[in-house]
Amino acid sequence: MRALLAPAAARLDGYLADLRDLVDIDSGSHSAAGVNAVVDRLEERFRGGGWTTERTGNPGTPFGDLLVARTGGGAGTRVLVIGHTDTVFDDGTVAERPFTITGDRATGPGVNDMKGGVLLAINAIELLRETGTPFGEITFVCNPDEEVGSPSSHDVIARLAGSTDVSLVFEAAREDGSCVSARKGVSDFEVTVVGRAAHAGVEPERGRSAIIEAAHRAIELHGLNGRWPGVTVNVGTVRGGTRPNVVPAETHMIIDLRSPTADVQREAEDAIEEVLRRTVDPDVRVEFVRKTWHRPMEKKEGVARLADLAHDVARDLGFEHRDASTGGGSDACTTAALGVPTLDGLGPVGGDPHSVKEWMDVPSVPQRIALAAGLIARAGEAVTRAS
Repeated sequence: MRALLAPAAARLDGYLADLRDLVDIDSGSHSAAGVNAVVDRLEERFRGGGWTTERTGNPGTPFGDLLVARTGGGAGTRVLVIGHTDTVFDDGTVAERPFTITGDRATGPGVNDMKGGVLLAINAIELLRETGTPFGEITFVCNPDEEVGSPSSHDVIARLAGSTDVSLVFEAAREDGSCVSARKGVSDFEVTVVGRAAHAGVEPERGRSAIIEAAHRAIELHGLNGRWPGVTVNVGTVRGGTRPNVVPAETHMIIDLRSPTADVQREAEDAIEEVLRRTVDPDVRVEFVRKTWHRPMEKKEGVARLADLAHDVARDLGFEHRDASTGGGSDACTTAALGVPTLDGLGPVGGDPHSVKEWMDVPSVPQRIALAAGLIARAGEAVTRAS
């Protein structure tokens, strides 16, 4: 394993140049042109390295293309590698704060979440080829809409997971270098409260306030926090009303639910629906749509085996490595929920995702490339330990 460190370090300058190119493209989830510009560069990189690629468009949606690349195929463990090409940032962000390196930190929109992770995974696989280290079949998914819950790519990832042995996801490592072995499941509820408009000063009694009813629902929903360990219920957005002199006829809310276990997530979903079916005013109607983006990634046996293997690889490379849980969802939830041994947070070390302060630790990159390469090469050990 230690023989991987020097050639990994030699890749750093090229990695940073490629990262600058990708980060300096606005590629928010709803910017198909920007996402496709990123995909163009990745597809060229894959094809230049002898990968086969399959690119699928998303007509009728705001999302860019999904890219699946394959390499290897000899005897060995089948590894599904997942990364995403979209960010949470709007067009114009790059002009305001392009890719920058200051000291040991690189900054810019998506530098760590997760353009840095996608490039790191590619470099790790290229490193295996460069050093003649054997590996099995690799399927690499570049997802264009992860930041909005993977609506167009979830089914593709789930299908590919059905013919794989191990799934590795290259979201950012935690600030202390830990990978991610558990993630909360995520469900959203889109709620519309329908009342009746009336003149607020002349005949308010004829109106039925959607805002007042929404406030009652929000307070009850907030009261669900603390009912189950680790579960959070958040009324994240509320929009309603038209003018101050009109009793509001309609209000919209979006509710975010997160749970560390699948059973409790389903129980909490049911409890939220129960709250939404009640009304203080019988003349007000509450409509809602539940969207379950991710079931939890739980640290069950397969995940624990992979985490232990990552720790072993790190020790062989000469450093200590840990795993951690987080409240954010990712595509790792999809593969883990299907029973595929999955490990996430394998990208470079960084922090402050989804913010103007998002950063990546530059010196961590060679070490993380070597760790990823070693884990891919030895992924079969996690499978063998189960059998």
